[in-house]
Amino acid sequence: MTANFADWVAICETKARYCRCLDTKDWEGYADVFTEDLVLDTSPAGGYKVEGRDEAIRTIRRSVETAKTAHQVHNPEITFAADGQSADVIWAMNDRVAWGEDRIEAMGDLGHTGYGHYREQYVKCADGKWRIRRQVLSYLQFDLVPLPK
Repeated sequence: MTANFADWVAICETKARYCRCLDTKDWEGYADVFTEDLVLDTSPAGGYKVEGRDEAIRTIRRSVETAKTAHQVHNPEITFAADGQSADVIWAMNDRVAWGEDRIEAMGDLGHTGYGHYREQYVKCADGKWRIRRQVLSYLQFDLVPLPK
């Protein structure tokens, strides 16, 4: 089986759900865009590496539960494996995070705006849905919103 345009669109829709569910704090919907064996690596962006979907969701939720966030992705570069059952994708991205009152002191700033890339591996699961198995986040530009002086 080879990939087709429907697979390309399905991957784009998965990433759209990723952004919407993260920003609306729909944690069940957000979790559904990942495989159970997810590897999440934000260390190139100064973050952490987490293995397993449940642990990744807990980590992300603790970080942004009270934050106002906006995630946008653009210009997917999708390369399908020969069997059409997996794909490597690079997304240009930008995010805006405004920390909730409970996180400002711990973070030392009011939030950030970042521009960079998601590098991801998607797999077509038994239920026919495309999900993210591996995600690496890196920034090209990262602008902090400083605390008032």
